[in-house]
Amino acid sequence: MAALVEKFENGVLTLTLNRPERKNALNQEMLELLLAALQRAALDPAVRCVLMTGAEGSFCVGGDVKAFAAGGGAGGGLPMDQRAAGLRNSMECSRLLHEMPKPTIAAIEGAAAGAGLSLAMACDFRIAGETAKLTTAFAKVGLSGDFGGTYFLSQLVGPAKAKELYLSSPVLSGAQAEKMGIVSRAAPDSDVMKEARALAQQFASGPTVTYGLIKKNFIAAEAGALKTAFDAEALHHSLASATEDHKEASAAFVEKRAAAFKGR
Repeated sequence: MAALVEKFENGVLTLTLNRPERKNALNQEMLELLLAALQRAALDPAVRCVLMTGAEGSFCVGGDVKAFAAGGGAGGGLPMDQRAAGLRNSMECSRLLHEMPKPTIAAIEGAAAGAGLSLAMACDFRIAGETAKLTTAFAKVGLSGDFGGTYFLSQLVGPAKAKELYLSSPVLSGAQAEKMGIVSRAAPDSDVMKEARALAQQFASGPTVTYGLIKKNFIAAEAGALKTAFDAEALHHSLASATEDHKEASAAFVEKRAAAFKGR
């Protein structure tokens, strides 16, 4: 059984973390497959939106703690520099979810903990079940955090609240996480995938190139320098104005009809 299941349909690539017997805990096989899939998706113009979820009612409980314990801890017996280099390579999954020039969505059913929550927060949007359980979890297992969680959570809720959520590690419901701004939307548990797929299809039918340029603007804004953000906006707006999708949208506006975006 593959640790990651890929399904492509109507411009949407759905990536399902698939170790249900371990609540989709991350192991090396899954991370290697996920990284390769995201690298392909980032470069494939046919992929216009990426939807990530977990198999059988759980998103991802983070790293496989039982495997870590059996192997003598995260990273096993490798020298520290090799541990860090290997982890840093795997963490490219989060960077790609955050930076790839097309929308990314996490559909969160059940638990999203530790690195699982970090991966979800790396996505542009998170649809969570109202009773889903979200927690940073790291401190409870004596770890400081990886896969960009401290960065993404600080962006979502501010540094002070993010620090509190890391140090105290409470378990939040999807509804609570929505109120705090950690998830984009809390949906009835039975509707999570339905709503996530609908959102993914909406983006897959939109102006893909423009979406990518908008994401680049926000990445520039995250750097914190106003000049950098202005320079990025000016360049990307000019690039977007030259796309086929912009010309189609302009024509549709004049003709009072819905635009038919092609992602070009």
